[in-house]
Amino acid sequence: MAAALTLPTLVSANGFAGDYLAARQASFLGDYKSAALFYSKALARDPGRPELLERAVLSNISLGEVDRASTYADRLAQEGVASQIAQMATVARDAHGEAYDAILTAIEEKRGLGPLADGLIKAWAQLGQGDMTNALVTFDQVARIQGLGPFAAYHKAFALASVGDFESANDLLGSKLGAGMGSTRRGVMARAEILSQLDRNGDAIDLLTKSFGSDLDPGLEDLRNRLQGNETVPFTHVTSPRDGIAEVFYTLAGALAAEDNQDLTLLYARLAEYLRPDHIDAILLSAEVLTQIGQYDLAVETYSRVPADHPAFHAAELGRAEALRSDERMEEAISVLEALTETHGNMSVVYTTLGDFLRQEERYAEAIDAYTTGLDKVAEVTQRQWFLFYARAISNEREGLWEAAEADFRKALELNPDQPQVLNYLGYSLVEKQIKLDEALSMIERAVAARPNAGYIVDSLGWVLYRLGRYEEAVPHMEHAAELMPIDPIVNDHLGDVYWAVGRAREAEFMWKRALSFVDWEDAAEEADPVRIKRKIEIGLDAVLAEEGAPPLQVADDNGGD
Repeated sequence: MAAALTLPTLVSANGFAGDYLAARQASFLGDYKSAALFYSKALARDPGRPELLERAVLSNISLGEVDRASTYADRLAQEGVASQIAQMATVARDAHGEAYDAILTAIEEKRGLGPLADGLIKAWAQLGQGDMTNALVTFDQVARIQGLGPFAAYHKAFALASVGDFESANDLLGSKLGAGMGSTRRGVMARAEILSQLDRNGDAIDLLTKSFGSDLDPGLEDLRNRLQGNETVPFTHVTSPRDGIAEVFYTLAGALAAEDNQDLTLLYARLAEYLRPDHIDAILLSAEVLTQIGQYDLAVETYSRVPADHPAFHAAELGRAEALRSDERMEEAISVLEALTETHGNMSVVYTTLGDFLRQEERYAEAIDAYTTGLDKVAEVTQRQWFLFYARAISNEREGLWEAAEADFRKALELNPDQPQVLNYLGYSLVEKQIKLDEALSMIERAVAARPNAGYIVDSLGWVLYRLGRYEEAVPHMEHAAELMPIDPIVNDHLGDVYWAVGRAREAEFMWKRALSFVDWEDAAEEADPVRIKRKIEIGLDAVLAEEGAPPLQVADDNGGD
């Protein structure tokens, strides 16, 4: 599990300096609420400082407070400072108020957001003025800029559809230039709506099937059902020029998300939300980014804005559960998923996600039930389901249900024969049970070949060789595992045992002491039992094995021994 980001309590010292430092610290941590608060306090003491104004704009947009951000942007403009972030807030505010003249003036005066955004926003603003002819010319001008053709074609198609020219919109989305963004989930759904407006529901259904197959999420399934019911589905993706500008911001957010630019992705997604509060895709993207940057409370709050009757509600609830889990609020996360089984109990992903959360909490019996229900709801088992069998196998193994576990491990390998995680886990489990050791060795060797730098897998190879009595062969693999995972208690403990087996007692004792230093005594792994490690240090491995009723190892006599 990713560690939750713990934010310190931010306390303002007296005066401007304290507010400023608290704001800077909050910005560094991505704590937008605190940043907005302390920048506001600092600006109350020094209203015209440009760097404070710009950061106040940034924190408020990130928080979703675009109106407030735009007031700071106006003050920044009054100071004569050009800021692209401030201009984002101003353009969004003007678009929200349908002040298209102001937007066009800003773009003409080079107070826009850059070549791609300015061109598309200009075209939508022209459409907002009722000038479709010039809007289409502007879209075509953007298309001639290298690399921007697909964006221009996508938005031009949406503009055409928004005024009822569905034939031209469909032709454009079906063209080579429009196929790029038109093949996204949002693009396909928009084109399906356009085809329905052309009385071509059959072609729309075929498009959905070709793009997504028969296993559809609730949003796609709802659209297909309406089409199959001969409903003329309205074009909903852009219903006004303001919606079009919201779509520009969302398009940019999606492009930036693909480049892993979280800060700007959030800004553009928030602006799309502001212009169109029902833009569910923008809401989900904002919440996803907030989770990624550790702003879990804001993520939970944002996911909660998706209405319960919306087809994307399940996606929002799955995201909300993930944000809660990342914030170490596991019981709340599990409660969200359990409630989702009541409303979306036909969806496999709901149960399998619940299984993952329960498995993480070591509630293995419940996890098995959840995985089993999830698998039962899969229409056809394919390679995609290998992980579900693997996860259920782990849960069965932890519950002591070895026959069921082995069957699931082998089913996972049947679906994905060279999957290194499965090969390693099954191979290691066979080693620990002292059964089928030759097969276990073969599995782990294949896993190492696939992941030669995965310390836990290299450790398994060394350990199976140790279990087979091939101690000298085990040494280099176990040493390599310790290099790859130097502070892992299990790996260090295993290396100690291997050293002991080849007669290197001093080094064995050293490795056991290292292992002991890395053990979390409150949550010690079963394989790295600190009590057992201490006993090995006191009396040696042979004596410990004797106490446990196991035969002693044959210790090699070499220069490394005592």
